[in-house]
Amino acid sequence: MIAIVDYGVGNVRSVERALAHVGAEACLTSDADELERADGVVLPGVGAFAPALEKLSQRGLGRRLVELARTGKPLLGVCLGYQLLFDVSSEHGLHEGLGLLPGRVVEVTTSKRLPVIGWCRVAQTRESSLWRGVSDSAYFYFVHSFTPDGTSYAVGASEHSPAAAAVKGNVMGTQFHPEKSGEDGLRLYANFLSLCV
Repeated sequence: MIAIVDYGVGNVRSVERALAHVGAEACLTSDADELERADGVVLPGVGAFAPALEKLSQRGLGRRLVELARTGKPLLGVCLGYQLLFDVSSEHGLHEGLGLLPGRVVEVTTSKRLPVIGWCRVAQTRESSLWRGVSDSAYFYFVHSFTPDGTSYAVGASEHSPAAAAVKGNVMGTQFHPEKSGEDGLRLYANFLSLCV
């Protein structure tokens, strides 16, 4: 079973449908015990860093996600959920993240318009099981104004995001929305699922 963290931030239903499409038994939950029983966890998110982190903290889920990741449970962050995995964000002040991926989340400076909305090509920058079978010329759907400024764990880069995807052991994430990115996005979810069994 794949747990989707339901903390009041994000497009949980589209993530749930995408996971079901690739054969996962997906469960929306804000229960820490259910997260522990899951084979893997997806942390979605849409919105701003600090309020999202606050909602995670109010329910004790941030600390629990860190504990579970440190035991080796596969964890996939998507969009804002991915940003929350980093050390710190400068969105509307300086805010400490979950610290599971090294680096800072900063405002996008390579686009004339914010947020960046639409399809961007993501080039693979490092081999990764998460990226297995994904086209080298894959386009993914982005909606963001902030992005990780880079990390040695990046596995994909786009024009507006030097760390469009990253993997550090069992902790991984994408700045883009795989659930809105067609076949290549579904392939990423399928690859994540294969890492959870």
